[in-house]
This record gives sequence, C-alpha cells and structure tokens, in this order.
Amino acid sequence: MRNTRIYTGLAAGVAVLAAAGLGFANRSATPEVERVDFGVTTTATTPVFDARVAPPSKARVREFRIPMTHRTIEIAPGVKYDGWTFGNTVPGPVIRVREGDLVRVTIVNESDMPHSIDFHSARIPMNEAFRTIGPGEELTFEFTANDPGAYMVHCGTPPVLMHIMQGMYLPIIVDPKEGWGTEADKEFVLVQSEFYAQAGDDAMQPDYEAALKKDASYVVFNGKANQYATHPLEVSEGDRVRFFVVNAGPSLRSDFHIVGAIFDRVYPDGNPDNVLESVQTYTVPAGGGAVFETVFEKGASGEGIYAFVTHAFADASKGAVGNIKVGNAVMAAGMGH
Repeated sequence: MRNTRIYTGLAAGVAVLAAAGLGFANRSATPEVERVDFGVTTTATTPVFDARVAPPSKARVREFRIPMTHRTIEIAPGVKYDGWTFGNTVPGPVIRVREGDLVRVTIVNESDMPHSIDFHSARIPMNEAFRTIGPGEELTFEFTANDPGAYMVHCGTPPVLMHIMQGMYLPIIVDPKEGWGTEADKEFVLVQSEFYAQAGDDAMQPDYEAALKKDASYVVFNGKANQYATHPLEVSEGDRVRFFVVNAGPSLRSDFHIVGAIFDRVYPDGNPDNVLESVQTYTVPAGGGAVFETVFEKGASGEGIYAFVTHAFADASKGAVGNIKVGNAVMAAGMGH
C-alpha cells in the first residue's frame, strides 16, 4: 500500500510541528524521527563544496525542510552567477536515508517566482507531491524510500531546462537495507551539471538559447568549475573509496573516470543487485546516478595524485575535472588532466 500524504499551507505547518515534537520526545534513545532544516543547516562551500558524505541516520522517519531561494553563487573562480537554489547552495544539500525509511519533505518557496521539487527516488503521484507552488507558499509530502540508489532531485516547474540550469538540484542517497556489500573508508558525493551563462551587470545571467543548443559555458562537479583541481579530495593509502555520482545535467552525459585507477565495483543507478566489476569508465545519463568504488592500494593505485573527470573531454575542459590526493603525495604546479 502506498504511503503518501500531501499537506499545504497551515496544515503543513501543523503536521511538521507535530512530527518534530514526536521526534524530540523520542530523543532519549535512538530517535525515531529526525528533522533537518536546510535553511539553518547549510553545506559548506568554502574553499570548496564539501563533498564528504556522513553515514545515514538511525532514525527511520526523516524530515527535511528545504527552502527555495534565489541568490548569487560562484560557478568558477571569480565568476558570479545569479542562480536559483535548494537550501542556498548549488547543488543543494545531500540527503541520505536508508531503504525503508519514511521521508517527509517540506518545501518552502522563499523566492519571487513559482518553483517545485521532483524526487527521482519517490514513487508518488507527481501531480500532488511535485506540483508548483507560488512565492510564500509551502508544501509537505512523504514517501517511503523503497528503492536503493543515488538519485537526482530537481525543480520540475516549466521550463524545466531553465530551472535545472539555474541550479535547482540536489542528490539523495538511499542506502540498501543490507548495505553496499563492502565497507568504505571514505565516501564522497559528486554532482555533475552545466551552466549556460552570459554577461550581466553585476553577475553572469542565464543564456537560455545556449542551453537549447547544449552549448555549455561551464561543466562542473558540485557547482563550481575546477574547484577540486587545487583543493583535492583527500584519502589514505589503502582506502576503499565510494563515490556517489549524480548527473544533474540538464542535458549532457557524464562519462565518469579516474585517471590511474580502475573501479572494482560500479552500481548502475546505485542498485547493489546490478554490480559491475573492473570498469574503466561508466556513463551516467542526465538525470541519472551511479555508485563507484575503487581501492587506492599500495603497489597499484597507491600514494599519489589521481584526476577524476568526465571522459567527454570537451566537457572536462570546461571545468569537470578534479584531483584525489592519496596519502602524503605532493601536488605539483600544473598537475592535472
């Protein structure tokens, strides 16, 4: 039986407050209800977007308040852009739950135009949960996360192309109830996306005609071009590292690859039942996700610097490249791929 509830306006506020009160009452032990307000809890973006992923909570009811805002963001070093956001950052915050969790979402439109939200991980009527709300309005819905994987979440208000290219996307990870089959030492999330920009008065503005032609100005990981080239992801020699890769698009594919390493496990769409082994490059389509694992073991992909890229190099040259620092390796000037 589908577990779906939709609330609007005052009813949403009452429902969320009641659930939050229940969560507070149960916090003496393992909480049954956990609430996160992404208007208060904001992902660090300085000096880079924090790609580290914390383990999922033990709470089985997860509540998330997600404000929708317009704000100036930085899409490349020194390049400001008038973007639209979930939770004040691009991408929006990482949501991580477990298979079987009840996920309750409240979106609050704090902008001056209509917006919505679309969870690819949810089996729920889109006309109810994913409908557009106006400025000052809010909407609450819930679903059970029955499908493990790495999923895209985005604004679905027409034109969807415009709302995604402006930055309205975030990843949700649904961990399988029995785990991923391996124990990872480090976990990171990487959201690939494109910006289509043209000059404005104070900040770059959207170029919708370029977006229709798929002529991206920047292709990025986690909202900013080349940010991990100079501030690499850091792991230890011997670590098994798990990457949750989501391609927000809106239009280009991601051919994910790590230079000098082989993925010993890839889970298409993040489903552990579909594991692939010994993979060099794997394509994540726009709107898709996958989970990648590799081991930086001594004598092979041990201590050193490793670039991660989309192997569609026209896109990598526009900013979709970063580095992984393994152990005490030293970044040399000009090092990259």
